[in-house]
Amino acid sequence: MFAYLLNLSVLICVNAILAMTLNFLMGYAGIFSLAHAVFFGVGAYTAAFVSMHISDSLFVCTAAAMILSAGLSLALALPALRVRGEYFVAASLGLQMLAVTVFSEWRSVTGGLGGITNIPAVKVFGVAIETANGFFALALGFLVAVGLVLTVLVRSSFGRNLQAIRDSESAALALGKNVAAIKTLSVVVAAALAATAGVVYTFYLSFINVEGFTLDLSVLLMAMVIIGGTGSLFGPVVGAALLMLLPAALSFVPGLPQAEVGLVQQAVYGLVMVLLMIYRPGGIVGAGKRRLSTKGAQ
Repeated sequence: MFAYLLNLSVLICVNAILAMTLNFLMGYAGIFSLAHAVFFGVGAYTAAFVSMHISDSLFVCTAAAMILSAGLSLALALPALRVRGEYFVAASLGLQMLAVTVFSEWRSVTGGLGGITNIPAVKVFGVAIETANGFFALALGFLVAVGLVLTVLVRSSFGRNLQAIRDSESAALALGKNVAAIKTLSVVVAAALAATAGVVYTFYLSFINVEGFTLDLSVLLMAMVIIGGTGSLFGPVVGAALLMLLPAALSFVPGLPQAEVGLVQQAVYGLVMVLLMIYRPGGIVGAGKRRLSTKGAQ
């Protein structure tokens, strides 16, 4: 049972990193992306390729994953963010579909539908990480590091500019802000940080394939952000934990066939999101923050 909970904890950390970085776009920049799983996948495949052919150092693999993911996001953001927000949604959806095809067909790099197996253990200062406890510490460390980076960015002048653009692009332009550059940089930062989740995921499983980086994951990450609370640093972590614990809880429901767990899970996701939109449109943490601020104003 302890091993199961440890495994679940690692996966929660991975998804929390992805949800936090997507929230940086959605909650603070007002940019809705359906391609976040792509940057997760690029980070994962890059880490696997680098560890098998260049270096098994965690720092080298992470740097390569972040650089490549950031470069890909730049290619998406530069043309798409020069127009209205809905065009970025369409462009990100196109990138997601294209990436799945590339992941499936570029067999020499991604292993095709069969994926990449026997990924070597990653090393930190020459010490290999091979135990579940070690990977939990690694995942938690990455989660804390990403959280700290996002906290600093959100509270900096860059974060304030980003939120000003989210609230009113016209007003930001009138104040002389370079809206396109600020929004593009936010996409690059989010993609680079999302790649770190792919690094942890790759070495933890020692196997990756395209099934882990599809549109379904991008939609699920968006659900995590909305349920937890957009525009709050801790909300996406809550959303990720809830949506990862839900299927685990459903698997223990007596009388529920395992084949039906996925269908019930989707129905519960939909119901939860509908109820939140009606009663707590700011999400679990977001709604709580608004109540506190309202009381403070009174």
